Amino acid sequence: MERPKNALYQLAASLRGQDEEELRQVLELLFFAYRDFTGEADVVLAEFGFGRAHHRAIYFIGRNPKISVTDLLGILKITKQSLSRVLTQLIDEKYVRQEIDNSDRRRRLLQLSDKGLALERQLTARQCRRVIGAFESAGIDSVSGFRAILRAIIDPDDRHRVGRREARPQASETQRLVG
Repeated sequence: MERPKNALYQLAASLRGQDEEELRQVLELLFFAYRDFTGEADVVLAEFGFGRAHHRAIYFIGRNPKISVTDLLGILKITKQSLSRVLTQLIDEKYVRQEIDNSDRRRRLLQLSDKGLALERQLTARQCRRVIGAFESAGIDSVSGFRAILRAIIDPDDRHRVGRREARPQASETQRLVG
């Protein structure tokens, strides 16, 4: 009787010669990159008594002004209870404004206040500097491959949510964010 192959072995075999050790090195790179990518923001967030859930909410509310609570739940994939706790704090401390949707009074729409926008820009600027440094180190030719890999890691049902914006920021806005 043949012994079943483990998932990593099967995956490695499907990647034309990549062995398990190489794949584990990639996983380690992802873990360390995530730790360091979020670490700088964590320091700033801690000053406000916020955590990563607050950061994700602030970021996606900023990217999607007037987003409904339901749509934000779909992006964050957290429980209503968790989001409620985060939003209550962000609204009470005036980082997020909430309004009732005129077309459907049951829907609550969220957007960042000026205070929330300032915090989102501060956090995003730190992370942009790290990403820009990585692209400079790896070479500009690596950008499209990196984006393709990240997009492929995302669940197929969520890929439509990422990176497809019609309006691009003005040059002055981009410089202000990363400069």
